[in-house]
Amino acid sequence: MALISETATGKRTMPLRERITSAMKSAMKEQDAPRLSTLRLINAAIKDHDINARAKGNHDGVDDASVRQILGKMVKQRQESTQAYEEGGRLELAAGEQAEIAVIKEFLPRQLSEAEIAVAIQDAITGTGARDIRDMGRVMGALKSKYSGQMDFGRVGPMVKDHLA
Repeated sequence: MALISETATGKRTMPLRERITSAMKSAMKEQDAPRLSTLRLINAAIKDHDINARAKGNHDGVDDASVRQILGKMVKQRQESTQAYEEGGRLELAAGEQAEIAVIKEFLPRQLSEAEIAVAIQDAITGTGARDIRDMGRVMGALKSKYSGQMDFGRVGPMVKDHLA
């Protein structure tokens, strides 16, 4: 039985797997083929990771944080594909990738603004006691554990480096 978690505001949230399954059922009822296709891709990616987790001894499969990471990777892959399609003049394929990104992002937490990222970086530096560039790994680890799915760590890395330099 899945647990319903509570956010900081007291609002109850459904686990990601249940939200995805519910969205799949709705897409089937509405006969929304493109949305259903994307939701099935999400479900397949999660199941692949579940299988790998079970092979390593985790019989519960992946948790919500891991699902958010999977979704983040899926968005990043599609953004790269969109860019390649646009550069190649394949705008119809790029539009399809953008539609998939929109569906996937429905299940990810809100992305932090630049100002919020700067505050998060400063908090992580203070919280880890980081002093110089050698402590960058600890700072990035703290950020990843707290803000998974809420920021692009490829962009955040250089920002952390600038703060520690």
